[in-house]
Amino acid sequence: MNKYLWDSDRPFNAYSNYMKKVYGKRIQKLSIDAGFTCPNRDGTISKNGCSFCLNDAFNPSYCQRHQSIYQQIEEGIKFHSWRYKKVEKYLAYFQAYSNTYASIDILKQRYEEALSHEKIIGLVIGTRPDCVDDEKLDYLQMLSEKYEIIVEYGIESCYDKTLKAINRGHTFSQTAKAIEQTSKRGIRVGGHIIFGLPTETIDDMNKQADILSSLPLHTIKFHQLQILKNTKMMEEYNNNPNAFHFFSFQEYKNFIISFLEKLNPNFVIERFTSEVPPRYNCGPSFGTIRNETIVEEIEKQMIETNTYQGKYYKNNL
Repeated sequence: MNKYLWDSDRPFNAYSNYMKKVYGKRIQKLSIDAGFTCPNRDGTISKNGCSFCLNDAFNPSYCQRHQSIYQQIEEGIKFHSWRYKKVEKYLAYFQAYSNTYASIDILKQRYEEALSHEKIIGLVIGTRPDCVDDEKLDYLQMLSEKYEIIVEYGIESCYDKTLKAINRGHTFSQTAKAIEQTSKRGIRVGGHIIFGLPTETIDDMNKQADILSSLPLHTIKFHQLQILKNTKMMEEYNNNPNAFHFFSFQEYKNFIISFLEKLNPNFVIERFTSEVPPRYNCGPSFGTIRNETIVEEIEKQMIETNTYQGKYYKNNL
């Protein structure tokens, strides 16, 4: 009998297993650059953006905003087909900048253009908690009745001092409210956290497991901090490298496992680390270790030490 709450013998609630359970096969994400901007860039909040942000570092080559959304999907399918030959269906991942930061009419046009493609079964919409409102969430609720819809919020940190330090432009209470308002409509909610941000100690980072576990999240991504070229954070790092905590590979494994032990076991884990082309990275890193290897090593150590996601989870917050 499986000792875990999820339908898998893996020691964490893995996204790939979840999708195969729901759809019976692999579903691949296709990144979309739909031409949105961000209130933290257009002057509404700031013109400087978040200090860590560099969209070029994670936008795949096929993801070009001068092309239509439909064209980007076609290019994305071609791009992924050599590696994932058995994939038949895809999620359109609106990834670049804040993908609910527009009028409802513009959002409808762009989302529905993606959904018009016969191989797209749903949307993953990356955005900020200050870029949603009742009208937009009501529309996404309607879409979720027919399609797989996930709204993915950049949480980054549960601490206002950190959010201020990275020029995020919103508070954690805004994040929590947006997640609650989205979830109560039956829309799946994703979250994104960065470990190693300035002002945070290891203890600070660890305590976020309990804070996050109290939120109605469906999926979550963890990224170790990477210093990217031509960002404000690169300047801050060059001026004061001691303000940052960079994990060694073994330290990060131990940290993530400890974090997972306290994390809500219902959360589906999408990623443990971030990976950008070396030409963008200008700070300490894990070197040439690929994401696949990191996942394998974390899973191996968890099995060897007989631990699992949620082992020490306290459902009493």
